[in-house]
Amino acid sequence: MAEFKDRLIEALEKRNMSAAELARLSQVNEGAISQYKKGAYKASQETLDRLAKTLGVSIPWLMGADTPMERTDYIDGIMPVPKMIKKPRLGVIACGEPILAEENLDGYDYVPEDVHCDFTLQCKGDSMINARIHDGDIVFIKQQPMVENGQISAVMVNNEATLKRVFISDNKIVLQAENPKYEPWVYVNEELNNIRILGKAVGFYSNL
Repeated sequence: MAEFKDRLIEALEKRNMSAAELARLSQVNEGAISQYKKGAYKASQETLDRLAKTLGVSIPWLMGADTPMERTDYIDGIMPVPKMIKKPRLGVIACGEPILAEENLDGYDYVPEDVHCDFTLQCKGDSMINARIHDGDIVFIKQQPMVENGQISAVMVNNEATLKRVFISDNKIVLQAENPKYEPWVYVNEELNNIRILGKAVGFYSNL
């Protein structure tokens, strides 16, 4: 059998999760997690359950048993939380830099593994509420330079990313909010040089 400390370290690496993030999500003290990683003392059954659920692994595996890593013991009718992977959150975009350059990032978000996105944006304000995207929601963006008319997309305007429906025609781009109190943003001719489509929205989640 492997040791608990080794399995805990392995699970953190596989989930690309730090001890601080595990502590926040599981509500287990970060200092205790640090001691578990050192093998200084054992975790209680309640703590093991919290850690296993947060990491998405089975308790026997976490305790060192030669069993499958993935957790399968969930209640009928209640779906397990999907596997999550970390994606960069885009902030203000530095001029001339690739959009995912380090200086453009504003932290990271966990996204379901089966959502094919490249980065996230945090929605600010109420301009997209009729699309059920509210202030503070995290939107998943698949990076691509063009989108179809009417798609909700991330667009760079004056070096900052915004989320709007995009409508493109000859020498004109219209960025339409999903809230009738906001007028469309219209850009024509030379103004188009300041507009850059970053990608389309493929999902989002709300922080309740």
